[in-house]
Amino acid sequence: MSSVRRPLHIIHTEASCGWGGQEIRILEESRGLIARGHRITILAPAESNIYRRAGEWGVSAVALPLVKKRIGPLLALRGWLIANAHDVDVLNTHSSTDSWLAALATRSVSPRLPIVRTRHISAPVRASAANRWLYAKAATHVVTTGETLRRELIDNLGVAEASSTSIPTGIDTTRFQPGNKAAARAQLGLATDAFWVGIVATLRSWKGHGYLLEAIEQLPDPHLRLLIVGDGPQRDALETKVRDLGLADRVRFVGEQKDVVPWLQALDVFALPSYANEGVSQSVMQAMLVGLPIVTTAVGSMRDIIDNRHTGLIVAPEDAVQLADAIQSLRSDPVAAQMLGERARAFALEHCSLERMLDRMEAIFMGAARQR
Repeated sequence: MSSVRRPLHIIHTEASCGWGGQEIRILEESRGLIARGHRITILAPAESNIYRRAGEWGVSAVALPLVKKRIGPLLALRGWLIANAHDVDVLNTHSSTDSWLAALATRSVSPRLPIVRTRHISAPVRASAANRWLYAKAATHVVTTGETLRRELIDNLGVAEASSTSIPTGIDTTRFQPGNKAAARAQLGLATDAFWVGIVATLRSWKGHGYLLEAIEQLPDPHLRLLIVGDGPQRDALETKVRDLGLADRVRFVGEQKDVVPWLQALDVFALPSYANEGVSQSVMQAMLVGLPIVTTAVGSMRDIIDNRHTGLIVAPEDAVQLADAIQSLRSDPVAAQMLGERARAFALEHCSLERMLDRMEAIFMGAARQR
């Protein structure tokens, strides 16, 4: 790779219309690199959340119909890249659809635009010839959000070790800090005498909310409560499950929150029992920085940050019994729970900061950027 040392114009493509950790990372990273003097433009569908919200983060966005792997979206992206080729240094793709469109569209751009492919989730990538070309040939560099994901791409698709890097999403350590639990609960209207377990995640099936509800049902103490922060397609199904399990008085849904810090500071335990599609969870790292004891699974690259019984507790995916036992163990031994939280925070401060992510992503973009 080259070693360009100048302000860059970085283009992000994103086909996803949803909202979650992937989109938040793109915007947070973009805002951070803009503050360092770089220019960022996001190309995304007009109906996507990232396009609609980019302005809130101070990031420029252009609407392109990137939702399907079709000739129309390909030509739209190709046309935009050709028209702006003189002013672009590197292209960063994120989802499957926009990665394929970009890989094909850049073949018509001269000089060739380098592609950095960021792989955010742990869903398996089929080891086909086409995917080997996409990851190992079309991309100049591949970034994953966890080391396990990186190893899978190296082993299954032939991605070179030298052209791949694991860079977990960085968290703002100045925002996510331990706080006054009683004050946070008073501010948010939460019962001050309860033991609050919480989850911050988009309400998708694979985040494991359903298993968390079953675990709470197995711990019948009325003072043990569950706080669910987030919204998404599983909201109705989860509310129905709460009623079916008789947990209406012990579970509180608060929807999506622009600032999750006080909600985290109000908790006793943070749980994320995902069973698929995780990289390294942003919400887990946020909870670590707040100093909370964590219960989670080893899905994706979660073991990059959670060392079982040292920085958190690891339970088997889709196992409500283990999940309940882990929560109860933390409730029964507050000293051990506090130590877990302290070690988690120390680890996150050293390894999971926003500045560390920005340093590493900036170096990747500098190395990949074309000379012009």
